[in-house]
Amino acid sequence: MSSGKSVKPYQDPSDYSIQLNRWFLTPVGAWPRSASTTFREKVISTILIIICYSLISFTVLPCILNILFEETDMHKKLKAIGPLSHWSMGGMNFFSLLFRNRQIGRCIQHMKIDWQTVKNSEDRQVMLKYAKIGRFVAGICAVFMHGGVFMHSLLQGITPTFEYIGNVSVSVIVLPCPTYSKFIDIGQSPENKIALTIQLMSSIVVNSVTVGACSLAAVFAMHACGQLNVLMRWLYQLDDQKQQNTVQRRLANIVEHHLRVLSFVAQMEELLNQICFVELLGCTFNLCMLGYYVITGWNVIEKTTCLSLMLIYISMCFNIFIFCYIGEVVTEQCKQVGETAYMTNWYNLHHKTARGLILIISRSSTVIKLTAGKLVHLSIATFGAVSTRKCISCFVQSITFTKRFR
Repeated sequence: MSSGKSVKPYQDPSDYSIQLNRWFLTPVGAWPRSASTTFREKVISTILIIICYSLISFTVLPCILNILFEETDMHKKLKAIGPLSHWSMGGMNFFSLLFRNRQIGRCIQHMKIDWQTVKNSEDRQVMLKYAKIGRFVAGICAVFMHGGVFMHSLLQGITPTFEYIGNVSVSVIVLPCPTYSKFIDIGQSPENKIALTIQLMSSIVVNSVTVGACSLAAVFAMHACGQLNVLMRWLYQLDDQKQQNTVQRRLANIVEHHLRVLSFVAQMEELLNQICFVELLGCTFNLCMLGYYVITGWNVIEKTTCLSLMLIYISMCFNIFIFCYIGEVVTEQCKQVGETAYMTNWYNLHHKTARGLILIISRSSTVIKLTAGKLVHLSIATFGAVSTRKCISCFVQSITFTKRFR
């Protein structure tokens, strides 16, 4: 079997397609358990979940207390709200991944069965093509998210900041998320270094959760697209004169496979709609906040900080784009099945067989949508609305706000 240059001969293609997802989610304990999971692995996974939630709570709760009860400067409060929203999004997505753990496992098992069912080498090449696209998107998402958010947190923590206490200039550490002074006095060492280290570890956890959610969406969507393209290959071959004696059985296989793919897409929608809603809403808010930070701090912002903010901005846009793109692609691919059924040489088929294609065309005419919280249709039009209109509005409001207070 020829599976492409990227897959080793002894490597399971289904495992190849989900390999990166497992790397992202296993360290945070969110990878779904299977029947073969040992008791030791279950205990380790539970411990990892407790540690990860503890790290997130250590960052989020003191930051909330700082904003509500300690910080009086409105500008500093707004600067803290952006990082707080990112950490809160990560915590909510982490809960969603754990709550939907069994559904994720069923989708993965569905993919494995699909790989085992398809025996034709050309069909496998089509599936492998889309598996590579899913892996590529997952990798790019990890680079942007870890590279942007983690680098910004690290640069902010290690860059010396000087404050005047009386007549003395003192170097202080600026945490990614400000903390409550009654818990930790960041003016003292080593408390400030410990707090910075914990927040950086927390940042890795939150980024891994976000990357894991985006990569799952990308890999599942690309697998569905691969299955739909295999289905369209079968439709084009339906009028093959050499296989007329098996045309009824092949049509039955096409209908059965079509329903199986649509079932997988429905599982995707049920699994991802809550995560998509959190990401769409949270990333939109964070894009607005980033615009505010850049405009209000334009004169004092450093080049390295500006670069890290740009990476965060790109990563947030990329996250929104991924969810909107996969929604658009899945919708279009589902429609294309009906168009392919019509474009086949159905007039060469027996009239009873040709009538069977009407059911496929009729089913494909029903628009399949991936949504964010069952409220917003994920599409390229949605991405344009979010990334363009709201960001322009944010920049206008930020300029107005800056002029007003200057």
